[in-house]
Amino acid sequence: MKFLIRIAVVLPLLGACLTRPVLALDGDPYIHDPSTVAYDNGKYYVFGTGGGGLISDDGGWTWHSGAVRPGGGVAPDIIKIGDRYFVSYAAGGGGMSGGHASNVHVMWSKTLDPKSPDFGFHDDTIVARSNGVEDADAIDPSFVYAEGHLWISYGTYFGFIRVLELDPKTGKALPTSKPADVAIDMEATALTYRDGWYYLLGTHGTCCDGANSTYNIRVGRSRKPTGPYVDNMGIPLLRGGGKLVVAARGRHIGPGHFGRLVLGDDVEKFSCHYEADMDRSGRSVLDIRPLLWRDGWPVGGDNFVPGTYEIQSERSGGALELGVDFVRVPANRGGGFGGGRNAPGPVAPVPNQQLSEVQPDWPTNNIEIRLDDYMVRPNQLWTVAPVADVGGYLGQPFFKITIAGTDRALAITPSGQVVAVPAYDGSPEQLWQIDQLTDGTYRIQPKVMPNPSQPVVLTAVGSSTPALAKFDPKSDASRWNFRTP
Repeated sequence: MKFLIRIAVVLPLLGACLTRPVLALDGDPYIHDPSTVAYDNGKYYVFGTGGGGLISDDGGWTWHSGAVRPGGGVAPDIIKIGDRYFVSYAAGGGGMSGGHASNVHVMWSKTLDPKSPDFGFHDDTIVARSNGVEDADAIDPSFVYAEGHLWISYGTYFGFIRVLELDPKTGKALPTSKPADVAIDMEATALTYRDGWYYLLGTHGTCCDGANSTYNIRVGRSRKPTGPYVDNMGIPLLRGGGKLVVAARGRHIGPGHFGRLVLGDDVEKFSCHYEADMDRSGRSVLDIRPLLWRDGWPVGGDNFVPGTYEIQSERSGGALELGVDFVRVPANRGGGFGGGRNAPGPVAPVPNQQLSEVQPDWPTNNIEIRLDDYMVRPNQLWTVAPVADVGGYLGQPFFKITIAGTDRALAITPSGQVVAVPAYDGSPEQLWQIDQLTDGTYRIQPKVMPNPSQPVVLTAVGSSTPALAKFDPKSDASRWNFRTP
């Protein structure tokens, strides 16, 4: 299976603004108006407009059709509370068939797996309506469950975005609950909660026009689910405000329908669709990307970009390197005392140390890994490349990490040590998962755990010693930066 790539601008967090290939989700991730991605018994599911949806059974990298959702309609959402998956969708409205009369439905199932004997949706109930005349359109529903309460947002550009409280046990509207108007000039909203704030993310711009769609996702926040929501400049969402979270980039046009995924250990991601993937005939596709948080606001991150990097420890600033002898660059090249004012000969560039100058003296067996000052040396440059046909995780494939210009690969031994083996051979012990954390640094995790019940990640256990250890969200020891040479 071959990877599809597209061109994008790399974030400064990756070292510099360069043009590099970015990996797209594998398989057939074609969908419009996707729900939040949901996990059930080893597989990921996402529903879309028109019924049905996508399934990933390799960790969230390769997607194919097969999800089953009755009711048809548009813009569904999923949330799991207890042992139930609640699914919402809208029937009618959105200007389709010339009107804005619509109903928001909620139903539930014990599982999302259509092959399970427990599969089946129950209690399909209308929880919100619009009559086509009022300033609202009951469409594009989205759930949030926070502080013991279940809320649903809905609406489009035709009138207000509204928020309504539901019963978290049944998914039905509470008898005393009344919809609150919270925003205008957006659609495909999503509610989420973090650190005492409710965030309302909504899609601005135009949809459903392929490469000419202007969709972009913006956000406001409030201390209460019913508002008032304001953006980072204090502009109320009821006056059209909204801080940009993600917009078109590279070959992806028109992001919309945000869904937040909290995976733990400071790893968060978000799902969305693009109105047009320019490398896939302009079709609408699913994407899953890192979600960052800066100064209390969500920011769309970028999936890891293959390339050659210095891998820098956030703890010490040291560079990950092969534990080989230090080889000096030839002296008398203009440095030293006096700043080279009296050095003989013309001024000329000094070449970087080359792999061919040092590799012949490296050991031929496993080499230990250590941290040291970065000197732009061959034993400190790592090429990170995706590996086909080995599965992946949410939004990304697994990667191999090799010394640039060689086949010598970062790996773990049966005893859990981190070493560089002489050659990459495709074994699972040589595959790595790279997740961007909410602060923009990265977590590097082996595909194979020495003890599956105790997940570990690459960690600077000292200023010069990398090893595998449990991730500590309160520490910089397991946080890494990828910097371009």
